[in-house]
Amino acid sequence: MTITHAHRHMYTYEDLPRLMGLMTGDEKHGPAATSTLDALWVLYDRVLRVTPERAGDPERDRFLLSKGHGPMAYYAVLAAKGFVPVEWLPGFGSYDSPLGHHPDRLLVPGAEIGSGSLGHGLPIAVGTALGLRAQGLHEPRVWVLIGDAELDEGSNHEAIAFAGPAGLGQLHTVVVDNASASHARPGGIAARFEAAGWSAVTVDGRDHQALYDAFTAPHPGRPHVVVARVEPKYS
Repeated sequence: MTITHAHRHMYTYEDLPRLMGLMTGDEKHGPAATSTLDALWVLYDRVLRVTPERAGDPERDRFLLSKGHGPMAYYAVLAAKGFVPVEWLPGFGSYDSPLGHHPDRLLVPGAEIGSGSLGHGLPIAVGTALGLRAQGLHEPRVWVLIGDAELDEGSNHEAIAFAGPAGLGQLHTVVVDNASASHARPGGIAARFEAAGWSAVTVDGRDHQALYDAFTAPHPGRPHVVVARVEPKYS
């Protein structure tokens, strides 16, 4: 699948609603998508060291979308940054479109994993960070975005408990908290990670500067989590 980037149009954050508006049809999971929009934009616009041209570079940063059941914002950002053609967006979810209701890493340029089943992304990110360490690749960072409801899944707590003592400083997690989890966390979400030895910051998930500052906060020798609070899912 070849995409030419020589004449790529430059899009901004203000273009994202229009790009998302190109994707229509049923089962859009709109709230799941829009809750992630700002975090995704700040990551791809200001933080991640990956471009369409570097998508296969071993030294690239890896971004894993675990919250894959609402991928419209992800596709819009990928299109804005030139990973996928904007022309693909209107076909979202159709039979012959690469842009499915869950991202497929074999079909979507820039996607590191196929995702959508809750609880998989963080364990895969832990494995990715371990793999990079084993290869002596210490510069690439691993980022994974999960939803707060994914913390209902035990697989995530196993990953959290392992990553802290393992000192996976290359691992970064963004938890988009739209108050959709079934079970409350004593002390809040950040406290759960801190108890396992993680660095943790909680911010307004719509504040781009706060997100950027949290994403780039130093955390030597420890994995890092940013809890991005947004409006409740059904508000």
